[in-house]
This record gives sequence, C-alpha cells and structure tokens, in this order.
Amino acid sequence: MTDSIPKKCTVLVIGGGPAGSSAATHLAKNGVNVVLLERARFPRNQVGESLIPHFWKFTDQLGVTEKIQQQGFLSKAGGITVWNNKIHQILFSDYGYTRPGLHIERDIFDQLLLDFSGEQGAQVFNQVVVKKVDLSGSEPVVAYTDTRGTPNQDGTIQCQYVIDASGHSSLLAHQLETRQTISSEMNFLSLWGYFKNSRFVGVDRQSHSNAELKTMAPVTFVMSHEDGWLWHIILREKTSVGLIVHTDKLAGMNKTQRETYFKQSCAQIPYLKDLLRDAEFIENSLQYRPDYSYYASQTCRENYYCIGDAAGFVDPIFSHGVQNAFYNAAVATLAIMEGLKNTNKRARFAALCENRMQQFYSFSRALSLGDFGCNGVHRDLVKSLMKSLPPLELELMLVASEMTNRSENFKQLAREAGVWEQFSEQFEQQKRGVIEELNF
Repeated sequence: MTDSIPKKCTVLVIGGGPAGSSAATHLAKNGVNVVLLERARFPRNQVGESLIPHFWKFTDQLGVTEKIQQQGFLSKAGGITVWNNKIHQILFSDYGYTRPGLHIERDIFDQLLLDFSGEQGAQVFNQVVVKKVDLSGSEPVVAYTDTRGTPNQDGTIQCQYVIDASGHSSLLAHQLETRQTISSEMNFLSLWGYFKNSRFVGVDRQSHSNAELKTMAPVTFVMSHEDGWLWHIILREKTSVGLIVHTDKLAGMNKTQRETYFKQSCAQIPYLKDLLRDAEFIENSLQYRPDYSYYASQTCRENYYCIGDAAGFVDPIFSHGVQNAFYNAAVATLAIMEGLKNTNKRARFAALCENRMQQFYSFSRALSLGDFGCNGVHRDLVKSLMKSLPPLELELMLVASEMTNRSENFKQLAREAGVWEQFSEQFEQQKRGVIEELNF
C-alpha cells in the first residue's frame, strides 16, 4: 500500500469488499496496474457470515485459500430449515462436497482478502470516498474525496476501466439510474444484530452450548415466522441473528422501536427463543436495511463493470452474496484483460460478461425469490445454466428451493430445461432431508 493516490491507472476499483478485492487481486496477479479506493477504514463490520462450499473454487483461483484456512473460521456441515412447520436438513457431503461451508466474521474475512490484493500488487487506499464517475470522455475520470487527513482532499484519477464494487450503495447504478428495486406483492427489509453466549444448532439436529463448538459442527439455521423469515449463524465469539420482515410491519418505526420489535421477536419465536435463552444481546449491534432486493438493468459496458452487490442483491436466504461477488469478479476481470489485449473487441467482451452475470443473478433470483420472467430474471439464461450444472450441484439447488416452499416456478424452469425428470421421483417421495423434529 502507498500513501499517494496516482493520477492515472489502468483499472480503478471502487470498494474493498469481496468483489472489489477479488477483482483487484485477479488484475494485479496478471500485471495490470490497478488502484482500489475503499470509503471505510478496514476492518469494518459487515453482514453475510454464511458461506456455502462453492466459494472454495474461487479462493483457489485467487490463491488465498491457505490464508483463509489458517484463520480458523468455523466449519459448517450444512443447513437446517423450519419452514411452515416442515423441517429439512441439507448436508453438503451428500452432494459431493469434500470441503465445508464456513461461518465467518466478515470484518476479519474481508480484511484478509483486501490485504491479499495489496500483497499481489494492487494499490489499495482506505478512507477514500468516490463521489462520481465521469464517463463522457474516451477514458473514465473518477472524482473522490480522500478523508485520511485533515482537511479532506478532493482529487481525480483517470483510468481505462472502472469496476464498481461499492456494495449496497450501488454508486454507478444510482448515477446512471439503472438500479431497480424488486417489485413483488410484499417488499421486505432486513434487521439484524448480535448476541453473546447463544446456543447453536448442531449437525446432529440438537441444540448445543457455545462451549461445544470444538466438538460439534454447527449448521446455519433458517426459519419462517409470522412476519417473514430469520437466520441464526453461530460465530466464534458471537452469533448473528437476522429477521427478514415485510416492510409494512416496521413502517413508521424509529430506531428504538425497531430494536424493541427485534428483541421481542427473538424472545417469542419458537426454536429461536430456545437458542437465545441464555444469550445476551450486544448493545448497539442492531442494523437495518430497507428494500434490500434490487438489481441493475445494465452491469457491463465498454469501460465500466458493476459487480457484487453494486450489480444486484437478491436475498440472503441461500448465502449466495459472497459467492456472487467472487464469480462476478472472476468474469469481469477476464473480460477486462481480454479487452486490454483486443481493444477493438471491448464492447463484445463486455456483452459476454453481462450475459454471464445476468445468468448467474437470474438463477439466484429465481431460486431465492421463487419467480421468473420479471424482476430481472432472464428465463432462457436460467435454463441454460441448469443444463450446464453438474447433477449433484443442481440437485442441491433444487432441494434448497424445496426446503423453503419457494420452488414451484424454479421447478417449472427445470422441467422446461429438461433436467427435472432425473430428480422428480426423489422429490415426490421426499427422500432428501426431511426430518421429524429438532431436539431443542
């Protein structure tokens, strides 16, 4: 890392989360002059602590797998859902995965990835706020405010490509007016906080004390409730609990009222109240995000790429967020590197990347939200991806959709793609993952 922000670079990355840091790593490892500007001072708090095993193939590509393993994050064996009183369990090992999912502290995980990008040669600057991207000229010009000193310093940096990995703020999508909030019968918001000394759900379907983490593998616990659904994710020193609720439920509430609702819900919802019976809420840990599901109608053009949450956010229910970030970073940087070698084909590479990213988001959206043909879901792209997935990986996705009763439209797409028949008998007989009870 250096102190002085250069006036020019080849690629400017906005944001230092998993999408931005991964993009910077890919580029730096291939000798591209890349600068990353991150508005926050790392480490910083972030939600999204559950990772499914798919992410390992991306960390292998980055070369950061060993550092992640050395960090000692909690390994998780799968997930358990209680949805409309039906209980399901997924074990990753049943679907051919030899490496576990993880429960991670995002401040530590994201710092690790960002530091790694600097080690590979990216120029990384924290506490630098990007204000605007001027795309009117032959090369983008990025205006920023450097908040590291007093007084703040304004500046600009010229580049050949901009990668917007600014997360939920979606800087470019807002600037270009391409960000669309998901429209549905009910919009949702997310409300989450942290507890000390929570019990957790083990792979044996029983409730365990925090002290048993050394001997019992945890699972991610997801449950529907009257106002929406919830997650419970045990970490090494605290537990993340989130409520996804209908927007109307919290309409007009201030911060204090939202916290009261959160605490009361945690104390009343079955199973969750048992897991938290000896737990202590960490004061001032409650966070809130309204209308969290959105997408950008344009993500890739000749000189800019929107990746990760800056391109769209679907739903945290299947833990796709970090995986999407890694995938977007990989395909976007591949398109950029090809564009640098073949400048007359930059538009073509951008279009190919747009297609791949929209396919991935459409699949995730159809799986998570249970709809297609609207809300940014490209039906034919989803079917094409279904046909290309390894059978066990596709089966895992189909079973996951069944677990939350969001599966009918997703199953219809599988039928149209010609891949449903190999799973239908098994589904009808409900041989995968259905369990009678949890021993809390």
